[in-house]
Order: sequence, then C-alpha cells, then structure tokens
Amino acid sequence: MSDKDQTIARMRAERPILLEFQGNVKKPEPTLDQARAELADSVSQIIHSLFSKKYGPMVGNVTKTTVETVLKNAEKNAAQTKHDAKLVADEILLRIFKQGKKK
Repeated sequence: MSDKDQTIARMRAERPILLEFQGNVKKPEPTLDQARAELADSVSQIIHSLFSKKYGPMVGNVTKTTVETVLKNAEKNAAQTKHDAKLVADEILLRIFKQGKKK
C-alpha cells in the first residue's frame, strides 16, 4: 500500500469530525456549593501567590475556608434581608391602604 492509500484508509476508519455547534449537549449548571467552592479556591490561590512568602504556606488554605464561610453567611444574610424588606413593604402598603379607606 502506498502512503496515499494508507492515509485514505485511516481517514475512513476514524470517526468524522462533529462540526455541529448547535448541539443539544449542555454542561450541567454548577450548584451553589460548587460555585462557592470554585470562587473560594480561586481567591485562595491568588492570596497564596501574593502573600505566601510573607505569611507562610498556609495562608491559601486559611483564606479558602474563610471565603467559603463569608459567602455562606452573606447568602444567609441576603435571604434574611429580603424577607425583612418584604415584611416592611407589606406593612407599609397595609397602612397606606388602611388609611385611605378611613377617609
């Protein structure tokens, strides 16, 4: 077999290249915990590269746990704040419409 015949035989044996870019193959969306962990890991790597010589090699690990904790607390506080704001808005609306009915 010549080189040309071998190349053609190899091309026929291989799977064709998929050029369809509108495929239905979608990556699963990350969960909130995964996104939080990835962000904390990225921040800890940056902090480690910047401050490991001055503060020691554990600064990245400490930063990672700290960032995860801060993000979890921020999520809880945001949910509580949203709930509190809804209660205040409902109370204000109730008082406004209640006063309008008295007049």
